[in-house]
Amino acid sequence: MNKKLLTQLYNERRSNAWLLIELLLVSVVLWYIVDSLFVTFSTYTEPRGFDITNTYNIEMGYYDEKSLDYIPNQTDKELNSDMRELIDRLRRHPAVEAVSASLTSYPYNGTNNMILAQIDTMQSNNRVIWRRVTPDFFRVFRYQGANGETPEQLAALLKGDVFMASRNLFQAQYNVDLKDFVNRSFILGGDTTNYYPLVATLENVRYTDFTQACKSTTIVSLLNENWLDHTVELCIRVREGASPTFAEDLMTEASKQYCVGNIFMFKVTSFETIRQNFQLTEMNYTRKDLVGVGFLLVNVFLGLLGTFWFRTHQRRAEIALMMAFGGSKRAMFKRLMSEGLLLLVVVTPLAMLINFNIAYAELTYSWNFTFYSVERFFICVFSTFALIALMILLGIWFPARKAMKIQLAETLHDD
Repeated sequence: MNKKLLTQLYNERRSNAWLLIELLLVSVVLWYIVDSLFVTFSTYTEPRGFDITNTYNIEMGYYDEKSLDYIPNQTDKELNSDMRELIDRLRRHPAVEAVSASLTSYPYNGTNNMILAQIDTMQSNNRVIWRRVTPDFFRVFRYQGANGETPEQLAALLKGDVFMASRNLFQAQYNVDLKDFVNRSFILGGDTTNYYPLVATLENVRYTDFTQACKSTTIVSLLNENWLDHTVELCIRVREGASPTFAEDLMTEASKQYCVGNIFMFKVTSFETIRQNFQLTEMNYTRKDLVGVGFLLVNVFLGLLGTFWFRTHQRRAEIALMMAFGGSKRAMFKRLMSEGLLLLVVVTPLAMLINFNIAYAELTYSWNFTFYSVERFFICVFSTFALIALMILLGIWFPARKAMKIQLAETLHDD
């Protein structure tokens, strides 16, 4: 059967030439679309490096002279003590699992501090996010160590002038894994007079759901508790099974239980809401891109489907004649579909060569600092092949099924 098909394709090479060119163009264009979707999907589904389930951000206010509850002449020490008391009260809440304080550190935060890290001749880029936190920050957002450390173990390690960093800190420049540098001393922020030991390496912490993990670098250090006041970020994790109205219930108790000195709690927001609001613009852009890609895919699908539909419809007399000489429907379907798929198989190696050169020329989207990898390339090639094969099979099946119901005399009369 295959030998006969190859002979037939060769004999019909002139009529098949334009079809092969069309398949080649569709294969290359569709591969590029599939490759871009691969990068988008892979980025969105990468591990975040943190968990915001059952977490909330608490915003605090400070009474001024206009308020009846204002306590005048408070010192910084008293303010710090009031803040610690507020944190302790939250920790004693039966539904609360952990409470942390931090500066520009929680996920989906548009306000960031940056810092440089250096060891020997290696230096990080200038976009490393510096997160200053209390130890319970790891328990609130469930950070994981690159060497298997649990959030509790990471919290126990964050003491004094030490720091932790994501394992990809030097990946972009030097392609090294920071987990091999644990317990070595680094220069932070360009201060060559002090050295800070790296006590643990963190799994990569992503900046947003649309930012690749390899491009999100983090350094975490201890927040001095003497800096605690109403301006710090207060984040909490509630226990599994807590009331879905926890935020509203907490605000109901706020005026009595969570007002200490001049500090009061005025807003509780879930991190799911913060995530949605922070990424709204990026999400809208991504949706528009996907709609555009979807529209292009539909056009490619309909174009290729129509080509094979028309081609099969033109051969209805041939189909009817072959069935009149004893050919079964199953054999006819197999022959027609094998012919279409064989055309695709013939053109695929040339399409792969063009696709490889496009990737090699770095005309695709970057993924993990590369424009090409064997796994990515073949996943996209096989996906493209499967999509085009589906279009071909549908374009042949419907008109062939209809042609097989027509009587031979009627078909010949129409022709």
